[in-house]
Amino acid sequence: KHRACRRQARERSGDADHHEGMSSDEELTPEEETEFQKSKDNILEDSRKIFEDVHADFCDIRKILLKFQEWKEKFPDSYCDAYISFCLPKLLNPLIRVQLINWNPLEQDFTELEEMPWFKATDEFSDARNVSASK
Repeated sequence: KHRACRRQARERSGDADHHEGMSSDEELTPEEETEFQKSKDNILEDSRKIFEDVHADFCDIRKILLKFQEWKEKFPDSYCDAYISFCLPKLLNPLIRVQLINWNPLEQDFTELEEMPWFKATDEFSDARNVSASK
């Protein structure tokens, strides 16, 4: 009943911004939207600073994985004994999370996960690992 009343009120006022199925209680006021955008921008700005004092070899996933690949090729026994395949997800987690801060799969023009640099780097590392394992 309340929904029908709100729909009629929107139709009379010509409010075309409402999306059917979305409660008007869920819609943000312009002030709330501005505050949300400001907060989001602050978070994104802070996230850019997280690794600014870290040497490039230790904040670039591709470079990190290349170091592990070299270790595996030169010293396969110690690489295996260190259980690196179990450690890599925990090691890369903070770097990947920073890259995903602004990712939103609900937006129309979002980037597919497979197209993200961290995904490509880990995929290449997995392929290299599989090739060396088959040798």
